[in-house]
Amino acid sequence: MTAPTMMPAPAQAPGSKKFVIPPDIRQALLFTLLTLLGLIVGLIGEYVVRQDAVMWAGYGLAYLAGGIPAGREALHSLFVEKKLDVDLLMVLAALGAASIGQTADGAILLFLFSLSNTLQDWAMGRTKRAIEALMDLNPEGATVRRDGVEKWCELGDIRIGDLLVVKPGERIAADARVVTGNTSVDESPITGESRPIDKAPGAELASGTVNLNGSVEAEVIRPAGESTLARLVALMEDAQTQKSRTETLSERWESPYATLVLLSVPLVYAGLHYLGGLSVPDSWYRAMTFMVVASPCAVVISTPAVMLSAMAAAARAGVLFKSSAALDTLAGVNTIAFDKTGTLTQAKMTLTHIVADDETAALALAAGLEAHSEHPIAQAIVQFAAQKGVQAVTLTDAQAIPGHGIEARLPSGELAWAGNLRLAQRENAVLTAEQQAALTGLSNEGSSTVVVGVGHRVLGIMGVADALRPGIAQAIASLRGAGIAHPVMLTGDKKEVAETVAREVGLSEYRAELLPEDKLRIIGELPGPVAMVGDGVNDAPALARADLGVAVASGTDVAIESADVVLMQNDLGKLAGAVRLAKDASRTVRFNLLFAFGVILVVAPLAVMGKVPLPLGVIAHEGGTVFVVFMGLRLLRHRL
Repeated sequence: MTAPTMMPAPAQAPGSKKFVIPPDIRQALLFTLLTLLGLIVGLIGEYVVRQDAVMWAGYGLAYLAGGIPAGREALHSLFVEKKLDVDLLMVLAALGAASIGQTADGAILLFLFSLSNTLQDWAMGRTKRAIEALMDLNPEGATVRRDGVEKWCELGDIRIGDLLVVKPGERIAADARVVTGNTSVDESPITGESRPIDKAPGAELASGTVNLNGSVEAEVIRPAGESTLARLVALMEDAQTQKSRTETLSERWESPYATLVLLSVPLVYAGLHYLGGLSVPDSWYRAMTFMVVASPCAVVISTPAVMLSAMAAAARAGVLFKSSAALDTLAGVNTIAFDKTGTLTQAKMTLTHIVADDETAALALAAGLEAHSEHPIAQAIVQFAAQKGVQAVTLTDAQAIPGHGIEARLPSGELAWAGNLRLAQRENAVLTAEQQAALTGLSNEGSSTVVVGVGHRVLGIMGVADALRPGIAQAIASLRGAGIAHPVMLTGDKKEVAETVAREVGLSEYRAELLPEDKLRIIGELPGPVAMVGDGVNDAPALARADLGVAVASGTDVAIESADVVLMQNDLGKLAGAVRLAKDASRTVRFNLLFAFGVILVVAPLAVMGKVPLPLGVIAHEGGTVFVVFMGLRLLRHRL
């Protein structure tokens, strides 16, 4: 039995629900219907009108329509790939039935085998087309403003620095950063995020997403060939060529097993005829039935049906497995190690604490001062004030003091300042006991501190830190619930920072002040199998060393390339769902293989004993094959 031919999915407009039958499925369905028609005509000719011409015309059509596709695949496998497969066994069994006058049984076998293959192609095609649909997300081109002139550009002609002019309803052609305009974007095809995402100037747009309700201009930051969508498609193409250990084992044994079955047929025949005393027709009929029942269709298709369905379900939710081997590995992971910066945190400075008698006044003054600075800590304070709707105080004569902070004049002429403790001491400012305790506490937690004051007075203490990713504590708890026994944090940051982050996210184990080589060593010491989650260049060796590497899509290219799994939505909350999906897929593979071998072990001896006629053997064989395919297909409904 051959794997379904991969065909590109037809392009559809966003939101289109039009049902289209792919060409390969249409062809398979046509041959199946012709086989059924021939079978019906043959049965009518043999049992109703009793006309040999009608009977042979019908059976001839059934054998040709049902046998040619299977025979073509069998010959290709035999002469090109140098192996025997299930298609050859089915064709030989049908011809064997015809050779002893059981033409109708052979036609039934070919019809059910053709129907089974068509159903499998449709079912497996659903999972593959769910992934291949990504290839249709790129538009043919876009309206670009270049050198002040608007023009239409083909996708391959779009360059870094071009301004994309994106109108409502248009698909974004390349990764870009919004320059002017506000809108909402549907990012579900790329990240799995179901809600529209608001985009303002400075926000990034991913190729393949859809602009919903506003016109924007966005500067291209990556060429189309290196965009988020292009990388995603490339990774999926690689994923489809890499197989899990179970798949590899199944494929390795398919040809030897088919050879064994084929060689067993004359032995079964000889045993029944010469030792059992059965007639030649009866012995040959039972041998043909044995060959059908013992064929490993269900065994061969069990694993890829499950793996492809699970990978498609994960991709739809924004979790990209680069191979089914990665899915297989995740099912057995015992320890997950997390990098801190950019993984558990957002790698973005955020104002987290304000200690002041009047927090609004202190924030307004700090925002007015820091508006004159480009430092990340300064920008964090300015952005926080803007988010809270706090109007920054207007100041003049701003002057940066290297290594200390910034100072400026209030309209009253007083000197306002914001910076570190050294600046406060320079201004002869005295901290209260409460302010000193706040400063000490924030420093011990690893926060960067900013002291804000006017003249000799301290108005407030502010803490700025790398903010945790939203929902990260719940994500860690969900991983424990999914069966991950040892979540641990590995970071190069200092111990105080690591301790604070670990406590806030609910991790009882962490290692701090690590160099990349330290992470590499510790990965080998943790109880395995081990998955490593990271985003930076320094995480790449650990990602490659771990049994399974997981990268967030906002990370560096080298981290993404080193990883086996990519979280396209940067949402670690999806990881627990991916673990549950992997475990479900593993259980389903084991069940499918047990079921498939069980059918063979039970029905094959009954066929040799004459308890199972050929049509019933075909139903058991093909029914079992379709059953394991649909057991895999149910994973498409999985929600992460």
